[in-house]
Amino acid sequence: MKTKRWLRLLAVLFSFALVAASCGDDDDESADDGDTTEDTGDDGGGELEEAPGFDGETIRVGIISDLSGPAAVIGEPLTNGNRVFFEALNAEGGIAGQYPVELVEVDSTYNPATGVQVYNQIKEDVAVIGQILGTPVTNAIIESLEQDGIIASPASLDSLWVREPNLIPVGAPYQIQMINGFDHYFNEGDGDVDSDVVCALVQDDPYGEAGLAGLEFAAENIGFEIEAITRYVSGDTDFSAQMNELEDAGCTVNAFVALPSVTGSALGAAATNGYAPQWIGTSPTWINVLAQSELAPYLEANFTVISDAPDWGDTSVPGMERLIADQEEYAPDQVPDGYFIFGYYEAQSITALLEKAVELGDLSREGIQTALEELGTVSYGGLTGDYTYGPPEERVPPRNSNIAAVVPDAPNGLENQTMDYEADYVDDFEL
Repeated sequence: MKTKRWLRLLAVLFSFALVAASCGDDDDESADDGDTTEDTGDDGGGELEEAPGFDGETIRVGIISDLSGPAAVIGEPLTNGNRVFFEALNAEGGIAGQYPVELVEVDSTYNPATGVQVYNQIKEDVAVIGQILGTPVTNAIIESLEQDGIIASPASLDSLWVREPNLIPVGAPYQIQMINGFDHYFNEGDGDVDSDVVCALVQDDPYGEAGLAGLEFAAENIGFEIEAITRYVSGDTDFSAQMNELEDAGCTVNAFVALPSVTGSALGAAATNGYAPQWIGTSPTWINVLAQSELAPYLEANFTVISDAPDWGDTSVPGMERLIADQEEYAPDQVPDGYFIFGYYEAQSITALLEKAVELGDLSREGIQTALEELGTVSYGGLTGDYTYGPPEERVPPRNSNIAAVVPDAPNGLENQTMDYEADYVDDFEL
């Protein structure tokens, strides 16, 4: 009966098959509860020339998300976060208080080829792309962005995006999450360098390798060895071999760089076999359905999630107060969700970019590119870390992470135990 219950659980969790998008999150008049940039200017007084995606009155922003495919469970709240931010902004007049934003949403189904196809359908009708969900779809489109001179925001935390001139990324990369997560475990948590055996279970793709790079950098600086590294391929459902390998190696703490569906399947297999190490996961390993599953007690005892998201409803975070007010006004049925938070502050980055372009008096493709290079530092009111933009080689992403435990009664199933943690050496990691 126990095995059957686990099989039913894994089947339910696999239906939530997700992608590493990342994971794991306000625009106002003050630095205390909204986004700010180092460089503030006028309201773009005077008429601006029309440009692709701008008819002189309205700015059109493209959204390339998964709205019906395997990552729709991410894409729907993510896009809803985009919508809510811009609806609230439009109620105040729009970009620079005078140019409303219209979203042009298309469905990639999380298929790179489809992503390219729908990008080509909308590229002449939008000023920027406000969301591209997922690393593989972003990789498929990035060359076209460069050819077309369009700026886009990836809904992914791969460090590859930091130096890409046609991307405006947000959030701390996966490498930083792993560095901070393991440094916290060994220096502030229960870790013991002399007795713990460190291993890793990672997705066999650039997302998994990004997290592994962070683990390796932490190992060099803390002084532990990585005893075993085991991988899985996206779509795998049987993790018995990986669990046996980790258990046979005596692994007591494991880096976990995976999709949320894999969290249920892999850790469900570990729990069934009585294997209970400490798991330290990147932000895309979590989805709130896990907190209400039969696996929740195991996750409470053994799983830590590293992200930059504040607790849902924590109004001690300035940006959260505005987010909750906007969500209640424009999306009252939206449940607490970290991907909604990401979509909300992702829209904030696009707003900062477009307002800089208005300040400079040019909403053309070239004008928006110039605006990105002159944007400076954007603050997100604590929804994610401050990000310094500018020429690609001068960009500085956030280096802080939140350390969260599984708490099933919490709004999103997670509760931060430590906020804004930074390893002493994290700035030494070269992106």
